[in-house]
Parts: sequence; C-alpha cells; structure tokens
Amino acid sequence: MASKEDQIILTPEGYAQLEEELKQLKGAGRKELSQRLKLAISYGDLKENSEYHSAKDDQAFMETRIKTLENMLKNARVVSADSLDVSAVSVGSTVVLNDVEFNERIEYRIVSPAEADVSNNKLSYESPLGKELMGKKAGDAIRVEAPVGVITYELLEIKLS
Repeated sequence: MASKEDQIILTPEGYAQLEEELKQLKGAGRKELSQRLKLAISYGDLKENSEYHSAKDDQAFMETRIKTLENMLKNARVVSADSLDVSAVSVGSTVVLNDVEFNERIEYRIVSPAEADVSNNKLSYESPLGKELMGKKAGDAIRVEAPVGVITYELLEIKLS
C-alpha cells in the first residue's frame, strides 16, 4: 500500500482516463515515435539531425509520462459513489456554491489534481478553493484568498454526481 503522501485519490472516471492514456502511450504512442525515429535515422548524421533530436526528446517525455501514470495508478485510491457521504465535502462530491459578492450559483465536482479541469467544473481538492471546501457542510461559509482579495462562498448543497 502506498504511503499517505504518495497516495492519489481518484474518481472511477479519473482512474479510467489515466488507464486509457497509459494504454494509448504504451501502444500507439510508442509505435508512432518508433516510426519517427526510424525515419529520422534514415536521414543520416545524427549530430546535425534535428528530426532525430526532436523525436528523442519526445520519447524521453513520453517515457517519463508513462512512468508517472504507472506510479499514479499503482498508488491510487478510488472513491466510489456508494462510499460517499453527502453530509460533508469529499473527493467525488459535487458542490453547489453561491458567490456571495455576485449572488451567482456555481457548481463544481471535487476531483484529484490529475482530473482537474475548471472549464468542465472539475475542481482539484488541492486547489485553494478545493482545500477550503474539504470537510465542509451545507450552509457553511467558505473564504478563499485570491489575487483580487478574499472571495466568500456559501456552500448551498453537496450531492453525488
């Protein structure tokens, strides 16, 4: 079992996405890079061959990403909907907030940093707002320090996604 520091908490969807990315990189990704390297080598003189160096750099980046994904998946703890308690915010919860200043409703799903995508309302539990939300209950006020000053939210609802 991974130590608490190494552990990453993922939703089932996030785990599946990481597995799919790993599968793609190990299959089609490696195959494509192999083809690029063969073609670049065919140009000769590797010292002055920018295509070769570019492909080698991409290969190093891809292999690092593969190792990162393998480590994340090995150390993952997947939270399922049936294990979620909607009385307090946790990874996998969907929260409905009211921005007090603008009286605007915002909805976010709390996810791992690997799954975060604010444009799709997926907020990392490690983000400033995510950290403040963890463990909070409906009706609680959340205050977050931002570059524009302190932003205050009211936690209206916690629900399952």
